[in-house]
Amino acid sequence: MSKLAKGGLALGGAVLGVAALRRVLNPPPRYAPWEKPRYRDFEKKVLVVGGGFGGYTAAKKVCEKIRDREDVGVLVLARDNFFTFWPMVPGIVSSDIDARNVAQPLRRSLIRNGASFRRAEVKGVDLENKRVISDADIDFPFDQLILSLGAQPNFFGIPGVEEHALSMRGVADAEHLRNRVIERFEEVSLTRGEVPDSKLTFVVIGAGATGVEIATEIHHLVHENLAPDYPNIDPNRVRIYLVEGLPQILPELDPALQKAARHRLHSQNIAVKTNTLAEEVTSDRVKLKGGEEIPSENVIWTAGARPNVLIEELGLPLDGRNGIKVDEYLRVEGHENVWAIGDCASVPDIRTKEEGGTDRPIPPNAQAAVQQGYVVADNVLAALDGDESRMRPFKYKPIGQLVELGSDFAVNEVMGVKFSGQLAALFWRAAYLVRLNSPQSRARIAADWLLGAFLKPAVTQLRGTSEN
Repeated sequence: MSKLAKGGLALGGAVLGVAALRRVLNPPPRYAPWEKPRYRDFEKKVLVVGGGFGGYTAAKKVCEKIRDREDVGVLVLARDNFFTFWPMVPGIVSSDIDARNVAQPLRRSLIRNGASFRRAEVKGVDLENKRVISDADIDFPFDQLILSLGAQPNFFGIPGVEEHALSMRGVADAEHLRNRVIERFEEVSLTRGEVPDSKLTFVVIGAGATGVEIATEIHHLVHENLAPDYPNIDPNRVRIYLVEGLPQILPELDPALQKAARHRLHSQNIAVKTNTLAEEVTSDRVKLKGGEEIPSENVIWTAGARPNVLIEELGLPLDGRNGIKVDEYLRVEGHENVWAIGDCASVPDIRTKEEGGTDRPIPPNAQAAVQQGYVVADNVLAALDGDESRMRPFKYKPIGQLVELGSDFAVNEVMGVKFSGQLAALFWRAAYLVRLNSPQSRARIAADWLLGAFLKPAVTQLRGTSEN
C-alpha cells in the first residue's frame, strides 16, 4: 500500500473517530424540535417541581421508561435553567473548576430525554384541580406531581448571620466568595499602614463536608493561586477558622477519617474550633459563646439547612422540621397523586425500622435524593397506569461519603472501605467526574484538571458578580 493510501486511511479513521466522539458527547434528542408534542397535549401528565438531584433524576428516569409510549408527557419546573453538581461547587472558590461546568444546562439535557422544561418559581399548588401556579401567573396541569423543592440555609435565629455572612447555596455563592477573597487582597494591596486583622480573616461556621471543603479551597486560592500575583501581601497573614458546635468535624465520617482530615487542616494552618457555637455575627467580627471574639469581615455559613420555606404554604402535611411527610412509597400522606423527594421531604427510614430501630427520617443528602428519584419514577408510572402492585417501597442504601481537602488530599468512606490521602483525592475526582450528567462538562473539567497540573488557573474578579 502506498504512503498516500495509508495517509488517506489514517485521515479517514481520524474523521470517523471525531464523528463518533461528537455523537457520544452530543446524543440526538428523542424528538426533533418540530415533532415534539406540547406538554398540555399529552393524555397523562407528570409534573416535576425542582431541578436538583432528586427532581432531575426522577424526570430523566420517567422519560427513559416511557420512551416507547406516546401517552405520557413530562414537564420540569425549576427556578434555574441549570442543574448544580454540588460536590464540585467548593472547587469554584479556588478557580480550579469553572463554574459553567458545574452549572449544567437543564433544558438541553431534559429535552434530549423527551421532557419539557420551563424556568419558573412555584407560587402555589391547587390540589383539587391538579394545577401548579407559577410566578408568571401561568398554571401547569398535572396527573402526577413530584415535589423536589430542595433546602435553604437555616440560620437558627442567630443574630447577624443572615445579614453579614455568606451562605453556600450554589454556584453564584461560590463565585461570590472567590470574588470576596480577591477583593480583600485588592483592598489590602492599596492600604498604607496597619491592616485590620478582620480584612484577611475568614471564618467558616459549620464543619460538615461543605464547610471543610470551603475552608481548604480558600487556603488553596490564597496560597497557590493569589500569592504569586500579590507579592506585597504575605499569604501567611491570612487566617482561616473552622467553627463547629459538635465535638468533631465531619461527624458523619469514621473517627479515623476525622483524625486524618483534622491533621490535614492543621498542616494548612486552618484553626479548628469544635464544641464552639456562634452567638452573633456583626460586620467585622464573630462572637462565640463563652465570650471569645474573632475579628472578621468574611464569615461563611455552612452550619445548617432546612426544607424550602415554600412548602409551608402548600397545605401539605409537615413534620417537626417542616419536611413534607411521605409514606414508604414516597407519596405525600393523604394525597394519592402527589409525591415528595429530596431535602424537602421527610422520608421514613424503613431499613432501620426493620432492623429494630425507629423510622426516623432519612438524612437529606444528594445520594438519598438520587435513590429516591429512581424509586419515585417507578411508583409514579405505576400509579399513572392504575397498577399499584408495581410500586416498591424506598429503602435507603448509603454508599459512603467523599470529602476533598485540596486537589491532592481527600478522606473517603465507600461501602465500608476507608482511605485517605492522594489516592483518595484521585478516587474523588474519578468518581464525581463519572457522576456528572453532562458529557461536555466531563470533558471540560477533565481537561481543566489535566492542564491544572502544569498551568496556574486564571484567577480574576468578575466585577458583575462581586459584592462591590
